Amino acid sequence: MPNPSIKDVGDVEGDSVYRRVTLHLIPFLFICYLFNYLDRVNVGFAKLQMLDALNFSETIYGFGAGIFFIGYVLCGLPSNLALSRFGPRRWIGLMMITWGFFSTCLLFVTTPMEFYVLRFLTGMAEAGFFPGIVLYLSRWYPNQRRGRIMALFMSAIPVSGLLGGPFSGWILNHFAAGHAGLAGWQWMFLIQGLPTVLLGVLAFWLLCDNAESARWLTPEQRARVAADIAFDDRNRPVQANTSVLAVLTMPFVWVLGFIYFCIQSGVYAINFWLPSIIKNLGFSDALVIGWISAVPYLAAGVFMLLVGRSADLRNERRWHLVVPMLMGAIGLVIAANFATVPVIAILGLTIATMGALTGLPMFWPLPTAFLSASVAVAALALINSIGQMAGFLSPYIVGWIKDQTGSTDVALYSLAALTVVGSLVALRVSRPVKAGAAV
Repeated sequence: MPNPSIKDVGDVEGDSVYRRVTLHLIPFLFICYLFNYLDRVNVGFAKLQMLDALNFSETIYGFGAGIFFIGYVLCGLPSNLALSRFGPRRWIGLMMITWGFFSTCLLFVTTPMEFYVLRFLTGMAEAGFFPGIVLYLSRWYPNQRRGRIMALFMSAIPVSGLLGGPFSGWILNHFAAGHAGLAGWQWMFLIQGLPTVLLGVLAFWLLCDNAESARWLTPEQRARVAADIAFDDRNRPVQANTSVLAVLTMPFVWVLGFIYFCIQSGVYAINFWLPSIIKNLGFSDALVIGWISAVPYLAAGVFMLLVGRSADLRNERRWHLVVPMLMGAIGLVIAANFATVPVIAILGLTIATMGALTGLPMFWPLPTAFLSASVAVAALALINSIGQMAGFLSPYIVGWIKDQTGSTDVALYSLAALTVVGSLVALRVSRPVKAGAAV
């Protein structure tokens, strides 16, 4: 039976309510996620100077880039449980202050062990941020509206590449000769780390935990949001009040985690190695590399928003997830096959970036449509943690293969194959769960 409070996505009352929610929440969360993602990928640009300055090998870099996600995976579930216990406003603010501090401290690294420890601690601090935001948004938006909202929120990823690439390249070039005793890569960690601390402080004042406590909504608007969310909760297939241990043994949750792992494998390969791949195409200037790396992210940002809008308008999730995943695989194959032809290789990387990054927001309406609030706290953290293991394995494997073969081609082919497997699994599990209900 349809929810009487949720009409079509374009209903006047609903559009007015959720437009107000979006204008209040999404700009700030977008900026927070932009710095969150920039913090994960700026080490890819630091690599252009850091390896020579500190005499690090590709394997050391790959392990340091990846060990971030060991801390991330270990703390993902406890952090999400803490967010549920203490409230999103307090926990999100505390996480941002902590990871901003550790990220800034990377400018003091002189040995591989220091690099590993700080990356590990930064991963621990960031662990609950993204799954916490997914859980947070599920308390504000019904499933029919989440595709577009997740795409809008997660467009911070391509924007971080679009702005962060040229900006990081400019920092590396401008401070290449050193300034105030710091090298270019050190200035990059300083300039991009400190704003996160400030945003964490602002979160204590700008966020509220749920619609019921939002004084910037009228009582009628708060009631509308509450009714929509309550309807979603009553009609999710996974309804049981489950313990954390029971969630850990749910096969469906692990399958979703595997799909997310496949998506993230391609994403992190692109994020961490795009600057180096572009450099290997024959471009040596850091600023030029930054501008070229912005092209795939610009295309991905536009494509992500278009696909998110299409998914909500058609109330269809399945193919809006699978098609971008297959695009990611095809793009990686093109980039590997035409590594000696810069224009075609960059075109392949652009297609791969468009597909891989769009797969991220198209994935998350899937678990939030299936899982009740009692299950979601633990399940979303577990799914995200499984997926983030790709953040360790993907850059490390790419780095190891490049050290062994002198090329990234084999790694790109392997990641493309994994993405295809993930898309086939997604095609299977995202079948409509009941008549007339597209997920």
